[in-house]
Formats: sequence, C-alpha cells, structure tokens
Amino acid sequence: MPVRRRAFLPLLLTLSVTGCAELGNVDRAGGVAEDDSPTPLAESPRATTGPARQAGPAPRPAGRLTVQVTRSANLHARPDGPVVARLTARSEFRSPTVLPVVRQRDGWLGVISSALPNGRIGWIPADARLRSWRTRYRVDASLSRREVVVRRAGEVVQRFPVAIGSESTPTPTGVFAVTDKLETHDPSSPYGCCILALSARQPLTPQGWGGGDRVAIHATNLPETIGTRASLGCLRGPTEEIGRLVRSVPIGTLVRIRS
Repeated sequence: MPVRRRAFLPLLLTLSVTGCAELGNVDRAGGVAEDDSPTPLAESPRATTGPARQAGPAPRPAGRLTVQVTRSANLHARPDGPVVARLTARSEFRSPTVLPVVRQRDGWLGVISSALPNGRIGWIPADARLRSWRTRYRVDASLSRREVVVRRAGEVVQRFPVAIGSESTPTPTGVFAVTDKLETHDPSSPYGCCILALSARQPLTPQGWGGGDRVAIHATNLPETIGTRASLGCLRGPTEEIGRLVRSVPIGTLVRIRS
C-alpha cells in the first residue's frame, strides 16, 4: 500500500504555456517488481564435492544488475576517486534508493544516480551494504517518433505516444534510471494520475521557473497535447498507459531517451 507523503514534488512540469504548481499530494507507488528477487550482492556460491566437471562458458544472467542502498554510502567520481555525493537509503521522494549498474571494475560498481549530472556515472564499492537483483525491464523513448516502448526480457509489452519537450526546452537525451513511482490521487492535476520520476535533469529550465529540474514520464490533464512538442522536457502520455507503466516497471529500470 502506498505511503502518504506531505513533501512537495519538485519534478519538472510539462504544460506548454501556463506551467503548473508543485504537487503536494503524492504517494509512493511501490518499487521492486514481482519477478525481481533481491539478494545480498556479495553472496558466494557454496562449495561442492564430487568429481570435477569440465568448465564451460557461464550462462549469461538474465536482466540488468540493480542494487539497493540499504544505508548511507559515498558515491565516487571513479573507483577510489573523490566523493561526489552521499547516497542515503531513501530518495528525495522517500522511495528506496535503487540504482542500475552499468559498469563493473575491480570491486566497484558504476551506477546511474540522480545525484549526478546527465551523462555521468558514479561508483560505489561492491562490498557496501547493498541488496541486488536483476531487472528484466527496459524503457526506450524516441523523440522523433514521440513514442515510449517498454520491454520485458526483450519482448515489447507496452507502446504508447507521448508529448515531448518544446524547442526551447527539449527533452534531454541519454541513458537514465527510474528513481521513483508516484501517484497523485488527482487525475485532474497537471501530472494526471501518476508519475515515473527519472534521474534525468533539464539543463534549460525557463528563467524564473521554480518547479525544479527533474524530468519524468507522467500522465497529463491535457491529453490533446500528446504527440506534440509541448512540455518543459518531460514525457507525458495517456492516463491508462502511464498507470500501467507505473504499476509494472520497477525502480532502477534503465530508460534510454533517443533523438
């Protein structure tokens, strides 16, 4: 059951002309998907006895390695490099801090985090207090097609049109992560029913804008703008599709936004 929060939501807002106010009545909508199985990251295989078998190629694990920060940990610019951020067990919107692993090097994990600028990864020690699992979901967004495609284990499970950023506030491209799943409890709000918050940030916020720079995929109370360049950078889609997206895609899923 979602947990009611009082904090305002400073996600980047996406109305074409009027903008909208910060959102204050938002609940978390859950995190780990049903088919994900969290386990300790450093768990070692048990020793076995009996005749040795011919070693063969190890099967490739299904899904992307994803980790949950269970207590505060430093985020480094590179392995053994300077600390660039301090991660806590909860995100700024009170969801579990879950990060996709995009690189591994000598006991270090390269992760995507909202604590860093677009296009950069941070590094955490693999022996930090983490829970791990593999996420089979992936989200791809095409700005030229104005479309979002969701895949599970490589199979397309969802496809829907979206509004994208305007010419002056384009949607940033790159590889990002889902950081939070939020419900508004107000379908008439500028976010519609629900929000999939991303690690992406909008570097071109309008002058005087005070709504924050975070980018999201969310529903809208202006469905007529879907398929157009109408937002300040977010991707907004049909209510039914966004509701399904928020219910199914786990926190920590990679989101690739292409031009």
